[in-house]
Amino acid sequence: MGVVLSKLWGALKVAWIGGGSRNGNSDASRTKKDIDVENGPLTKNTAAKLPPPMLNMGIKQYGTAEPWLKLKCGLGEAPFWEESTNTLRFVDIERLELHSVDLIAGPSSHRVIKMDISIGCTADIEGNDKEFIFGGKYGYGICNRETGEYRWVKKVWNEEEIKDGKPDRMRSNDGAVDSQGRFWVGFMDDPLVAEVVDEGAVFRLDPDMTLHRPLEKITIPNGASWNKLDNTMYFADSPSGTISQFDYDPVTGKLSNRRPYFSIPKERYDSNAVPDGHCIDEEGYMWTAVHGGGVVLRVSPNGELVGEIKVPTQQPTCPCFCGEELVITSAGGTAANGKGADENAGSVFKINVGVRGLKRFKFKGGENVEGGKVDGMVATE
Repeated sequence: MGVVLSKLWGALKVAWIGGGSRNGNSDASRTKKDIDVENGPLTKNTAAKLPPPMLNMGIKQYGTAEPWLKLKCGLGEAPFWEESTNTLRFVDIERLELHSVDLIAGPSSHRVIKMDISIGCTADIEGNDKEFIFGGKYGYGICNRETGEYRWVKKVWNEEEIKDGKPDRMRSNDGAVDSQGRFWVGFMDDPLVAEVVDEGAVFRLDPDMTLHRPLEKITIPNGASWNKLDNTMYFADSPSGTISQFDYDPVTGKLSNRRPYFSIPKERYDSNAVPDGHCIDEEGYMWTAVHGGGVVLRVSPNGELVGEIKVPTQQPTCPCFCGEELVITSAGGTAANGKGADENAGSVFKINVGVRGLKRFKFKGGENVEGGKVDGMVATE
């Protein structure tokens, strides 16, 4: 997540201490157990302050990620390297945009497709080079890479939830495909529409197009990923300030034994700093964006902070490997005066970190999605 988080701090604080909810009743008891927020919204107009020198001991400094695409995204998210074409795609969730740029041609090749829905995350499809699968406003869809034309293949909410209005007030956020070709996507309240509370969920779409709901009572889902051994899954509910890890069965997709993996050090970063999107490198280390902290951190497999990239904006949202370069999206953010959080807010940044990312798996949807047709007919839900 990006600017969403900074917009929510004040609202979440009010909800925790007994403020009103959508229906006018207090959501304090519902929110307190999952959210550790004690301060109001970000009001700084510059990136996070550098930590004292003593706090840098044992932590490799990778330098500063420079602005590569000077944009003003409302909520830049979901950077994804299309390795076959050496193209980066990403989205602006708030402004309903799909972005792409040729990594060789550079910023001059940047193009934007205007959508009529929000897209939170995307993934490639095995056997289909013309389209990608996405987690969007109402569920899972398939989108043409060149035109932006899309169709829904699986809606996520049941009849009771539809009657309750979830399709209108909620949207997708972060997600990823596992080694078996299953697409995990988190859904949350859309802060442009409703108060954000812990009614979100993580869904999993399997290659046979069956839908599962492994996690519920989530507030802001971010960063599904897996370790090199493929027996651990990482996931963050951002307002908690902690990235969790689960025992993971790659055959069944079952999760168990949830426990902390890494928490943002409050003594080092802004008290509002929380984990956002993340990715895993070939050595098994995690790189996580810290929203509200102006950094991307490298974390060892045992949860130790070992490296730090400065990002010259307050709200980096998600890193993505493109070879040995790390590309980082960001949120536009707002300060108390309604202006952008800083001059680089909403831009895309890039830095060489000397290591490559783990393989990004493709969704194995078979004939349900490949080419978009089944027995000559367009695939639909």
